[in-house]
Amino acid sequence: MESNKLNKSESKYYNTACLMDEALILLLERKEYSFITVKEICEKAGVNRSTFYLHYETMDDLLSECLRYLGSKIVQKYENKVMDRKTIQSAPLEDLLLITPEYLLPYLEFLRGNKVIFKIAHSQPNVLKEQYVVNHLHKQIFEPILDRFSVPKGEQKYMMSFYLSGMSAVLMEWVKNDCREEIPTVMNILTKCLNLGDMSCVRGRKS
Repeated sequence: MESNKLNKSESKYYNTACLMDEALILLLERKEYSFITVKEICEKAGVNRSTFYLHYETMDDLLSECLRYLGSKIVQKYENKVMDRKTIQSAPLEDLLLITPEYLLPYLEFLRGNKVIFKIAHSQPNVLKEQYVVNHLHKQIFEPILDRFSVPKGEQKYMMSFYLSGMSAVLMEWVKNDCREEIPTVMNILTKCLNLGDMSCVRGRKS
């Protein structure tokens, strides 16, 4: 009985947070972030101020969580696309490619659709406290693929930091430029920059 009460409480807390995340996204479509008030967030989300301060201390805390909320939505887009650990273990090495249109297209479309909030995040690095998407993809996908290529555990975090930082830099430049370049153009740029087409950086490790 106590467990059911806890689950309901957690669900209500999560749903309320989602309402405020969505309120911020909607308000950003017509107003600059620095001019959005807690009062407006509460009115748009249908909650009171005490509820807001139960979840957050500042607007930046809401922005940070909103980015995690969007990150979870990006991950959901990949649920039926990415390989699970079992598949990765048995797949031919030439199939273990991630920098392909199949994987890049959903992410780029999502970024373009939410460019306002990602542009704000770029201008306020303090809100990027948790890279939800990167952490999720690293644990579930990149790590097992690098294991297949026999990359030592101690090297993996450095390798992925290098590639993901470069990818993030290209994407944020695109967002800062208001996503003017067409998505195929950006995919081509990313592929050239990362040069992961044949995993040459690690292929030699696999006998």
